[in-house]
Amino acid sequence: MPTKGVESLSPCQTLTVNAQTPTPVAGTYAYIPSDNAYFYPVPSEHRGIFLLPKTYYVRLLDYQTDFCRIEYLYDDVSTKKIIGYAKTDTLVFVYYIPKRPYLYYVFDVQYHIGDGTFNDSAFLDEVTVTCSYYGDYVVGTKTYCYVLRGDTFGYIPKPSSLSFEENTEYADRLAAMPPPETSSTPDQASTPPSQIALLIAVCLLVPVLAALIVKPPKKPPYDIDS
Repeated sequence: MPTKGVESLSPCQTLTVNAQTPTPVAGTYAYIPSDNAYFYPVPSEHRGIFLLPKTYYVRLLDYQTDFCRIEYLYDDVSTKKIIGYAKTDTLVFVYYIPKRPYLYYVFDVQYHIGDGTFNDSAFLDEVTVTCSYYGDYVVGTKTYCYVLRGDTFGYIPKPSSLSFEENTEYADRLAAMPPPETSSTPDQASTPPSQIALLIAVCLLVPVLAALIVKPPKKPPYDIDS
C-alpha cells in the first residue's frame, strides 16, 4: 500500500549516532533493528505498551539521549497515527526516506458466542471484527496484539495465523554500499635493495671476524724460558 504522510527529504547514507556524527533532527527516520524496541506513551521504560515491528521505521519528532519522541503509522481508513516515545539505544537513525516506513497490517478476528443452544439464524453466534495491527505485547508465555478496532485501541490474543514479511530496505541499502576505502601505506616490512646488500655483506663478514678473534697466536720462533 502506498506510504502516506511522508515529507520529502534528501536521500543520504545510513547514519548511526555516535561522537562523530551530527544529532538526528526532527523529520528524519529511525530503523528498528531488533524485537525489543517498545513504544511508550511517556518517556518511562516501565510503561511500554507494545513492541514496534522489527525492520520497520519510526519518524523522529525530538531526539534525546535516553528517549526519543516518535511518530508511528498515519491517519487512514483503518489506522491512526500515534505519537509516543522509544528508547534511543533501540533505534538506528537514518537519513533517507524509507519507501515503506511503517507496517500496514489489517486482519479480521472471529469471535464465537453462545453454546449452540439456538439454531435460529436470527441469533448471531459468530462476530467478525476488523483490526489494524500495531505490535506485540508479551505477558509471561502469552502474546497479545496491540490493535486498533474502529476508534478504540486495545489488546487481543495474537492469532496463530498472524505473520508479516520483514522490510528488507535497510539490509538492501547496506549490501549495496561500497566497501570502505583503505588508505595505501608503504609496507613497513619491505627493505630497500641497498640495505639487503649491506646485510648480506655483514653476514658474510661475521664468521671471518669470529675466526680471527678465536684463532690462537703463532708459536714464537724462540724458547722464552731459555
